[in-house]
Amino acid sequence: MKASNFFEMSNDELNLKLNELKEELFNLRFKHKAGQLENANQLAVCKKDIARVKTVIRQRELGISQEPAKAAKKTTKKSK
Repeated sequence: MKASNFFEMSNDELNLKLNELKEELFNLRFKHKAGQLENANQLAVCKKDIARVKTVIRQRELGISQEPAKAAKKTTKKSK
């Protein structure tokens, strides 16, 4: 995933994504040791995604970036 996608996520979504990526990394490592992993590049991609998520979380803790505002529904009235 691109880093811009992570900036669009809320803090809760980032934490869920981080947990999913950690589970995926565990499974990839397990497959690699068992010799079942076809593309070893997946390990590097997963590690980089984890680093991106952690970076966004840390930036928000330090106040460098902010959580995106909730998408408000726009209601427009048509004038007659």
